[in-house]
Amino acid sequence: MDEEDSGLWLIGLGPGDLDLMTVAAVEKSKKCDYRFLEGYTALLPDNQLEKLTGLVGGFEKVMRPGVENPKEILDLAKKSKVALMVVGDPLQATTHVDLQLRAEALGVNCHIIHGISITTIVTGAVGLQSYRFGRQVTLAYPYGEYLATSPFNLILENRERNLHTLVLLDLDPTGMGVEIQKPMSPKVAIDVLIRSAKKIGVDIDDWKIVLCTDMGGENQTI
Repeated sequence: MDEEDSGLWLIGLGPGDLDLMTVAAVEKSKKCDYRFLEGYTALLPDNQLEKLTGLVGGFEKVMRPGVENPKEILDLAKKSKVALMVVGDPLQATTHVDLQLRAEALGVNCHIIHGISITTIVTGAVGLQSYRFGRQVTLAYPYGEYLATSPFNLILENRERNLHTLVLLDLDPTGMGVEIQKPMSPKVAIDVLIRSAKKIGVDIDDWKIVLCTDMGGENQTI
């Protein structure tokens, strides 16, 4: 892999604390000619950004338009070594799977360096078994009067099968993926669940919820 002089590397940074970034991820990122930090699907804490520069060198942040319409990235990868660094594991989001498929369709070599993911951390940290989890969902911000209830319906489907649900909280109040991220607060998340339940006509008063923040880091809280 190191002998190749061009291609795309999708590199997982781990859960947000760069002390948990693998040696392979650091070394490959350093060797790439261009480095991009994907800032759309996950958030790297501000105090880790300078640390990332020190570990791998300079990089450019790329948001939703640059990932979902990746002409610049793929054009560079045809003739240079390009790293797209992703918080967590690079194949956790369908956005990056799509990017991998686009690269391969264009004949661009695409390599994956996996990272520690929230999905592997949180299940054990809260004392639950991973095989008892159903499909994970992302709870989206409401947009004006519009409230997406599809995430809530997926939670209901998991409950009907006696499965837990890992619910990820939205980072983008605008839905455009271009502005500074604003992680959804627990208060907003509970409000979205209550409004969704009321809209569908479901009683959630007896639901048990475990709130987890900063998982995998020194400020991890459950």
